[in-house]
This record gives sequence, structure tokens and C-alpha cells, in this order.
Amino acid sequence: MCAIRLDIAEKQSRVFHMYRREHRHQLSFENFFLPFGGKLSGSNRWIKLVELIPWEELENDYASHFSKGFGAPAKPFRMALGALIIKARLAITDEELVEQIKENPYLQFFIGLEAFQFTAPFDPSMMVYFRKRLPESVINDCNERIVRHGLTMIQSAGTDDDPDTGTGGGSSSGHSSNDDAPTPAVNQGTLLIDATCVPVDIRYPTDLSLLNEAREVTEKLIDAMHPPIREAFGQKPRTHCKKARQQFLAVAKKKRPRISKIRKAIKQQLGHLERNLASIDALIACGGCLLAAGSHWYHKLLVVSELVRQQKILYHSDTRSIPDRVVSLFQSHIRPIVRGKARCNVEFGAKISISVTGDGFTYLDRLSYDPYNEGEDLKAQAIVYRRRHGHYPEVICADQIYRTRANRAFCQRHGIRLSGPRLGRPKSDPELVAEEKRQFLDDQRQRNAVEGKIGQGKRRFGLGLIREKLAATQGTAIALAVLVMNLEKLLELLFVFFSFLLQLLSGNEAIRRAEEQLLGHQAAAA
Repeated sequence: MCAIRLDIAEKQSRVFHMYRREHRHQLSFENFFLPFGGKLSGSNRWIKLVELIPWEELENDYASHFSKGFGAPAKPFRMALGALIIKARLAITDEELVEQIKENPYLQFFIGLEAFQFTAPFDPSMMVYFRKRLPESVINDCNERIVRHGLTMIQSAGTDDDPDTGTGGGSSSGHSSNDDAPTPAVNQGTLLIDATCVPVDIRYPTDLSLLNEAREVTEKLIDAMHPPIREAFGQKPRTHCKKARQQFLAVAKKKRPRISKIRKAIKQQLGHLERNLASIDALIACGGCLLAAGSHWYHKLLVVSELVRQQKILYHSDTRSIPDRVVSLFQSHIRPIVRGKARCNVEFGAKISISVTGDGFTYLDRLSYDPYNEGEDLKAQAIVYRRRHGHYPEVICADQIYRTRANRAFCQRHGIRLSGPRLGRPKSDPELVAEEKRQFLDDQRQRNAVEGKIGQGKRRFGLGLIREKLAATQGTAIALAVLVMNLEKLLELLFVFFSFLLQLLSGNEAIRRAEEQLLGHQAAAA
């Protein structure tokens, strides 16, 4: 059955697309044609975002993944990534996104159109393909390039406008704009790391509700498989669906059913499921087709078989946990993540490890649907920091789960100070103890920034509840939320830089006027 499943997935994935690369220069917002007159404002936030993204560099890499002369033409990269950024930034549905683009000329310019049009540039269903073609790894790579390009642009703008000020709003933060500069040997900067769970939009799973849903899946498969082989097989196998439904509702509708009642209902549902699975095997032996109801129902049958195996083990044993526990038939990749929080002890979704640099930029370092110990990620995150910046961080601020002996040895070997109290007996000198306590409190205050980024992503950019259904599209949505947070940070730095520049120009203008008045008074006195 697994081989059949792989063959079906392979046939479904064989969709070829051609990519027509349009070699044209970056369109200026002054040249964007508006049929009703006027021009776009250069101070608009979407115009500023266009300048912060290296579209040409990203377009070249995107075009290399497509065929040059075979298949239907794909949408441009700027349209695909731009639409995903708009959706994540505005927190809207796919349908509402298309309506917003139809009504807003700034959004049309952002996705790469040359003139305003009253028709939709694509159908809302295309958003699913955009998310599939831009997986998590591609979005993470775009995230790093956008941060690097944005900081370089702000720094170059500050150097061009005022050579004496040097930096572009104080946002150098270890991102070197000169690739030929020697790599510094001294550790610099601060790395903040943490992990969290990104819950998905599924019903809270219980054993009884999952078994009832699995039973309904087997009944639909039997109804679809029997008609083509009615003459050879005979009468359709009985499923006792009404009786099974009544047995389920008799317990599910009770406010606080007893454990004995729940166990009895689970045993009844398992019996119905085993009979239905045996009927499906008999239909297959008689020539029935598993794909009669569709390939997605065949995939659910595989999940149902695994669910029955797990529930039989849990029913006949004393344990309440099992590896790779199925919690959703429609999203079988989801696993329970034990968080130990007061509000929600167990969450269902992807577990992610993120890192925040001292300048406030966020990176997605790991995404997994299986639970793991985030303390194992410290070494990899420090190495990735060195790849991005050319040196290790001076300080790593993390919570207690990261302060293992292996991580302490790694940090000591590379000259990195890991936040938190040191191992061993406390020092006898009160001044040293007070200094260590002050340092620990300072590190804790700095580490609040990564908690704030997690809260920003969950409250503002959709990480609090992922509504995509597929594992690939869910990873894309999570990585996009991180990318949009960095775009917001770049916009903030750009605004601070231009505010500082305006204040500087206003100060120079006031000094010039004062000098002119002084010279005028001196001339009058002479």
C-alpha cells in the first residue's frame, strides 16, 4: 500500500511549468501608469518596501527552477512573493487579498505590475501554488538576503547623504556591506534564542472523536468501492453506521462522562472499525479499487490503519502516550507538543526555534512537527550566526534549558559568554556575587526581546493560529511571518534614519541662518 501511495504522489507532483523571464529594469513608481490620473507617492509604505527587497537577485534564482520552453507559463517571482508578503502583513484571506490588490494601486505596484488594472492579476486559488513553490527553505533564504540588502541600502543612503554621520541610523549590527573586508577574529554582538509552538487550526483531539471520524472515512470508502463490483461481490457489506453513531453520541453529548463509559465507547468504535477494514480488504480481493473515492481518501485510509493500531495499544496498556501519535486524520503530520504552560499544557502544531540578533532581526533556524529538546539547537544557531556575520556572538542569552554542560563547553571553547549562573559553589566575595547577579538580570532583560518577537508573531502576523492545511504550506506561512517581521524592522530603521536626517538638516539650516544674522549685525555695526 505504501508503494501505491508513493506512485500516486509522484504522478500528482509531475506538473511542469515554463517560466518566461522578462528582462526589464526595475519599474519606478513615478512611471506606474494610473488611468485616472495622478502619480504614486514615494513616501508610501509599500513603495518603501519595494526598495528594501532585492527583486532582481531573487528573480534569477527563482527562474532557474523552471523549464525554459515547456509547460504553462508561471507567474513572476515578484508577484508570488509580493502576494504572500501582503497576505501575511495584512492578515487576510486569499480571497480578500485578491480584492485588495484589485482596489489598491500601491499593492499592484508592489507585486510588479506596470500599470493599474481593474481585473484581478490571478485567481485566489493560485495562492496555494505560490506557497508550494516557495517552501520554508526558500523563504528563509529570501529572509537573509532581504535583511542584508535592506541594511546595505540604509547604510549606503546614510553615507551618500551625509558622509560625516557614517552609519544609516545606527543599524550596522555586524552585517558587513563590504564582502572583501577581513573577517574579524573577536566575537561581537548578542544572540537571543528561544523555541515555541505554532498551533494549527484543528479540533482538540480525543480518542473517541478520532475513532468516530475514522469510522466515517471507512464507511465512505465502502460506499465508493462497492458499486463497480456489485455483480462479482454481491450485497454491500453492512457497516451499522446508525448504531455506531448513536453509541458515539451517547457518550460525546454527556458533560462529564465516566472513564468506564468512555472506554466502553472506544471499544465499540474499535470493533466497528475493524469490521469495516476487513470489509475493505474483502472488496480489494474481489477487484475493488481503493481510488474509487479519490486519492485523498486513500491517504486517509492509511492514517486510519495507523490510528487503529495506536488506539488498540493504548486501550490494552496502562500508558497514555505513544510515539508519533495521530491527532488529526486530515493533517496527519501534526503531533502533540507538550509545552507545560499554565494556559495550555499541550499544543498541536509545529515547534520552531528562532534566533534574534542584537539589532532586532529574527531568523527561523528549525521547524519540526515532532517534539524535540531545543537545547540541542544552540551549537547550530551559533554556527549559523558565524556564517551570517563572520564571527561568533559575544553573548548568547537563553533560558535554563539551553544551559547544559555540552553547550557550556561549546561556548567556553569559542569564547562565548552564555547567560545564567555559573556551575559550582557560589563565590565567597560579596562584590563578585553582586556583579554576577547584576549581569544575570541584564541578560534576562535582553532576552525579553526574543519573547517579544514571539508575541509579535503570534498576535500580529498569524503565528498564533496557522490555518493552512498542508505541511509544506504551513512551513511557508511560518517562515513568511518571520520575514514580514524583519521587513517591519527595516521600515522602522528607515523611518528613524530619515527622521534623523531631517533633524540634522533642520539643525544645519538653523545654524546657517544664525550665521547670516550674525554677519548682518556685524556689517550693520561696521
